Amino acid sequence: MTETDAPRQANLFASMKRGARIAFMASALMLAACQSIVPKGAPPTAPSGPVAPTRPDVTEGLPTDTARHRVALLVPMSGTNAGVGQSIANATTLAWMDTKTDKVRITTYDTALGAAAAVNKALADGNRLILGPLLADDARIIGPIAARANVPVISFSNDNGVAGGGVYIMGYNPNQSIERVVSFAREKGMSNFAALVPRGTYGERAGNALLRAVEQAGGTVVSMQSFDRTPASITAAVKKLQASSSYDALLIADSGRVALQVAPIVRKNGGATARLLGTELWNTEGALAASPVLRGAWFASVSDALYSQLAAKYRARYGSAPFRLSSLGYDAVLLTVRIAQDWKPGSAFPAARLRDAGGFSGIDGAFRFTRSGVAERALEVSEVGAGNVTVLAPAPRSFTE
Repeated sequence: MTETDAPRQANLFASMKRGARIAFMASALMLAACQSIVPKGAPPTAPSGPVAPTRPDVTEGLPTDTARHRVALLVPMSGTNAGVGQSIANATTLAWMDTKTDKVRITTYDTALGAAAAVNKALADGNRLILGPLLADDARIIGPIAARANVPVISFSNDNGVAGGGVYIMGYNPNQSIERVVSFAREKGMSNFAALVPRGTYGERAGNALLRAVEQAGGTVVSMQSFDRTPASITAAVKKLQASSSYDALLIADSGRVALQVAPIVRKNGGATARLLGTELWNTEGALAASPVLRGAWFASVSDALYSQLAAKYRARYGSAPFRLSSLGYDAVLLTVRIAQDWKPGSAFPAARLRDAGGFSGIDGAFRFTRSGVAERALEVSEVGAGNVTVLAPAPRSFTE
């Protein structure tokens, strides 16, 4: 166990303004894979008197906290994604410190050592809620095991396919990003849409999301081409767009880095005046504003207004910049602390509260979980300018606006 990104997909909606301020916990680093956040000066739990059970005590040796909620953070703390996992873990510590709660104890387990082993250890330690994992493949393993123990999982993945059955998905969803930017483009008078999508799962989902979003908005998809991220493949896909039909707006459903490669080819091959559209992945690419060919492009994502404050606080404490996904860990703790006010220690986590109609607020703005277990987010639309990125349509502050 150890304590408490990956392309951009994470959370800055401020649930910080809600609830009473409550005393918090300090972090204690433990060996191997586990680090717990525990209250300073908390006395050891002791039985009130001798007990002589008449049958074997199957809970003997397990934690018996009666004043704190035991919450597990399952993220990679070693291996390829260790940097992302550590960033999320650090952000949960910051959230814990900011909320000053003594009601929640968070222990981190390393999924890189095995997802099944991590969740089984977390359950054996008495945790009643799991934050994480980061990867969809790990969520597929962890979800069923946790469900058998009636322990909900709030994963940082953005793969809708793993949601349900007690698994909730907090990651940034490309479907919502595409729907938001397409709707905005239609409001501005654009009707003919085209798309360039990478081959693979993300591209397939982005393409399907575009088709649905354009249909709902009353527009037309005139062409959609896939590519494999090589210069030759990108050029061939763009030329197929040019040959098929004219378009007002072109979705480049890939990272900002790939968009920087694609945009010049589009401008030279039939898309000189088309409005370029991007997904939530663009929000992590700082070089967009330096590209003249992307000037005027639009993309939808969670707001960065509060994230910049989190990043500054993170750098001051840890001496490095966080991964963008760190906000998911921060907001997961805010959500937990809010619900913990009405959650009796030692009892099952009240999962129904995750579907509160009013939603939650954190670093990434307003969000709420749908019946399917996917986080619905309030997104803003931004425009790439000359050396900067400006917000054209702010994200709603709540789901009642």
